[in-house]
Amino acid sequence: MTKPNHLSPTDDTRHPPERVLLVGVMLAEAYSGPAEVRQRLFQAALDEACDLVSASGGEIADVVRCQRDRPHSALFVGTGKAEELAATVAQDGIDLVVFNHALSPTQERNLEKTMQCRVLDRVGLILAIFAQRAQSQEGKLQVELAQLTHLASRLVRGYGHLQSQKGGIGLKGPGETQLETDRRLIGRKIAALKKQLQQVQKQRATRRKGRENSRMKTFALVGYTNAGKSSLFNRLTKAEVMAKDQLFATLDTTARRLYLNPQASVLVTDTVGFVRDLPHTLVSAFSATLEETALADGLLHVVDVSHPEYERQMDDVNTVLADIQAAKVPQLVIFNKIDRLPESEQHPGLLRDGQGRIYAVRVSVATGAGLADLRLALAEWAT
Repeated sequence: MTKPNHLSPTDDTRHPPERVLLVGVMLAEAYSGPAEVRQRLFQAALDEACDLVSASGGEIADVVRCQRDRPHSALFVGTGKAEELAATVAQDGIDLVVFNHALSPTQERNLEKTMQCRVLDRVGLILAIFAQRAQSQEGKLQVELAQLTHLASRLVRGYGHLQSQKGGIGLKGPGETQLETDRRLIGRKIAALKKQLQQVQKQRATRRKGRENSRMKTFALVGYTNAGKSSLFNRLTKAEVMAKDQLFATLDTTARRLYLNPQASVLVTDTVGFVRDLPHTLVSAFSATLEETALADGLLHVVDVSHPEYERQMDDVNTVLADIQAAKVPQLVIFNKIDRLPESEQHPGLLRDGQGRIYAVRVSVATGAGLADLRLALAEWAT
């Protein structure tokens, strides 16, 4: 059996970025309400998809928008549109077509046959980014488990394009031809990965028990990807976690003790960011990591308040929290990036409810505004 292909666009600088054709379909069943609202939400979803492609190392060559009442059962976009896309692929030298939707294995296979080009759906694209970013052994195990689980449902397709050794978006990780065409080997590998991750969960449980014995409260940073969680974590704890203005810059969980005052210290945990329609294969595979969130004493929900769809992003995060049984964990909302708001709205500070309890803090991690208020809020929550 050949070795897995671990190349990616960032591993080999001899190859230019892959040229990506992004396809977005405004489905009547997915977007409701006035036309202006539907168009705004659709464009926001496409903008995010462009950021995801960039985060994967790809280069957007073109964006195709279209509308349908419902997905075509065989080709998602329908026969005519698929043929148009095939012509664009051939004419513009497209390497990869990305659909900002979840495709069935049959749809993905049929589209590849029609366009004679690799096709990734939104789930595959996010998995590709995770494969490129995972640094710790635990993170790599979790990503590989998610990739293989996703791949297992797509063994009906032909994987001849994966024999190329040049790498590419979505090809980092379990990329060998033999593995991808053998369900039995994939099943064995998945079982082995789950066993390894069970050991990780036991180690986490041991460390968590030690923290519980110390009576130190734990707060987990959660939020939409690129909301500023890692930057905030670094400012609070003087850590050096990678923080970039990029989707999914952080995958690996990091915990640091934060001294607040002589009476209170807390443990703050930085976690992977969430995103709309986070693949269930990822949620399942990252259960060991996400368990830290569900078992925290409190959640620090970081929100990019300057984003035009920040309220929807908050809803998306809460949806994922519900999926991992963390919906009932108390939340302190941190409205970040107030420095990007109009000057009249850039006021930092604490927000209290009718009973005088702090429920939110307005901050700018970039300028430091409001961070003293955040420390006060954490001290109040910790006692």
